[in-house]
Amino acid sequence: MVDVVQYVAGALILTGSLFALLAAIGILRLPDLYTRMHAASKAGAVSAGFILAAVALLSADMPIILRALVGFIFLLLTTPVSAHLLAQASWRSGYKPAASTVINDLDAEIQSHS
Repeated sequence: MVDVVQYVAGALILTGSLFALLAAIGILRLPDLYTRMHAASKAGAVSAGFILAAVALLSADMPIILRALVGFIFLLLTTPVSAHLLAQASWRSGYKPAASTVINDLDAEIQSHS
């Protein structure tokens, strides 16, 4: 049974690492701050969740499992909020999306209120 747990934890770590790699590639390849931030916040949180699940599974110690769960919940709650605040600050400071951005709802909303 211990071998199965180790294989599952290894698969979780590999999956988390794959998501971290995808986030890194997204940061390098995407055209502007907003799309890069989206890649980093979504894939980064999922990556950390898989790796924390592997830590919890391998530890078999209730305090460590609880810390891993609390850490994952903290990431799920704070990552979208911080990404939103960074995007909003960037927009207000004048950083515009890439020219390839097709839909810009915020720009349309600001123009309708003017």
